[in-house]
Amino acid sequence: MKVALLAGGTGGAKLGAGMQEEVGADLAVIANTADDIELLGVHVSPDPDLVTYWLSGEIDAERGWGIRDDSFTVFERLAKLGAPGWFSLSDRDLAACLYRREFLDEGGRQTDAQAQIARALGVAARVLPMCEAPVRTRVLTAAGRRELQEYLIGDRGEPEVRGVELEGIGKAEPTPEVLEALRVADAIVIGPSNPVISIGPILAVPGMRESIAATGAPVVAVSPFVAGKVVKGPTERFMAAVGRPSTAVGVASLYEGLIDAMVVDDGDPDPPPAEIPTLDAPTLMEGAAGRARVARTVLDYAARLTASHRR
Repeated sequence: MKVALLAGGTGGAKLGAGMQEEVGADLAVIANTADDIELLGVHVSPDPDLVTYWLSGEIDAERGWGIRDDSFTVFERLAKLGAPGWFSLSDRDLAACLYRREFLDEGGRQTDAQAQIARALGVAARVLPMCEAPVRTRVLTAAGRRELQEYLIGDRGEPEVRGVELEGIGKAEPTPEVLEALRVADAIVIGPSNPVISIGPILAVPGMRESIAATGAPVVAVSPFVAGKVVKGPTERFMAAVGRPSTAVGVASLYEGLIDAMVVDDGDPDPPPAEIPTLDAPTLMEGAAGRARVARTVLDYAARLTASHRR
């Protein structure tokens, strides 16, 4: 089975790691780039790198981000010299960002830079940035307009969110690699990442929704809510900002007209979406075994939907 997975933060990246164990190189992860940031002289691409580190097995699983057992020697020296200290990069993480910066400065594409980073780290699946154009998420708060990383890290995701803007989205388009991954996919999965700031920018790329719909492959979303709660991140704040409840129903409403089915946690006390088929199953991804179990559940469900689509 060829699978295209839309992913942003930790939930989607963890599901990607489980799926890679199941389908290997037949997995393509389309990653959000709207939270990229230029900082410390480098181009930081948090979501594609997070996905890559989960797929490579280098992730610091306890923190949920960064590289396991890495040091912060260079960053600490930079901060001591007076560089901004609110956004920390470990040494090996910084190396990837330095490589990307040089690659782009020499006229290369971000897609190709990410492909080389993934290959060098032994990743079997493909990690595909959603587009090449610079798109940046801006968070509107009572204190003003903030870059997403400033809000999540500098503000710790605490201020009330009044709105979200995607700067540059009008000039974006899916890359040829993304379009090909969607075209050949037997199933398209929307991972359990934040539906507003992680999945939302991917789907907002002009032509993305149409390209997904044109494939004819079943589109399955995985709810980010486990037992009615988000495992990690400020999803509730962003759902409230776009006027949707923090439930599987609220998430499904953001994907209306696009998804054919949804996997929801069997411990979720809220009712599932009524307008599409749903599968109730345990979706908490604890450890490698948990990631593999959820991946198998989603892929088996998608396979059944694929078979019904073909009849």
